[in-house]
Amino acid sequence: MRRRGVGGVAAINKSKLAKAKFAEKGTEIAETQVSQMSQQLEEFRTKLSDFAAKHRNEIRKNPQFRNHFQQMCARIGVDPLASSKGFWAELLNVGDFYYELGVQVIEVCMATRPRNGGIIPLEELRVRLTKAHGKTREDVTVDDLSRAIKKLSTLGNGFKVIAVGSQRLVQSVPVELSMDNTAVLQSAMDTGYASIKTLCDEFQWPTDRARRSLEQLIKEGMVWIDSQNASEDLYWFPGLFNNEK
Repeated sequence: MRRRGVGGVAAINKSKLAKAKFAEKGTEIAETQVSQMSQQLEEFRTKLSDFAAKHRNEIRKNPQFRNHFQQMCARIGVDPLASSKGFWAELLNVGDFYYELGVQVIEVCMATRPRNGGIIPLEELRVRLTKAHGKTREDVTVDDLSRAIKKLSTLGNGFKVIAVGSQRLVQSVPVELSMDNTAVLQSAMDTGYASIKTLCDEFQWPTDRARRSLEQLIKEGMVWIDSQNASEDLYWFPGLFNNEK
């Protein structure tokens, strides 16, 4: 076996030493960059805090301004609604704003549930809430409502915003909608009702699948059945009626 010369060993040791120095320098640079980024982020949060304190009233009263502020917070990982007793809530009172709004959302949903079965369009909810509370809620947006409802999710799965096609609905009944249930909702968005035949034609479902999904929605109180139609039973979603007046 050929022995490796002293020069070869020295070269290997030199290479290892160089790699170690490069690794050490790389770690040093990375730590410096992280430190600088952390410092910049902290400075930005401080400036955001000063900005929030200066524009506190406008954030609460101007929905567009409030939305922009929420977006700024999201970019740096700050949640003004993380706690009703937290720093941001105390600084802005936005925590109280959204928690109070959440209570009013519950009131409207509970009052309308006997008529709509626990499904109400987000825009209709906004209109009803504005009418019920007048000027104190005239600047509330659907984005504000979505944020308030998201906070209500801590109560369980009874309140949530669901997307059906291009429209957003508020669900206020503690039931998990299946994909079939959501498909039935989407089918009924334009007319307010669905039927076994329309579901079978639209989704290529067998009859028992369409019937099973509709019966589940009837059981949860979301659908009313109309047996007086001459051709076939119609399954109406009262929550999709125009009930704003």
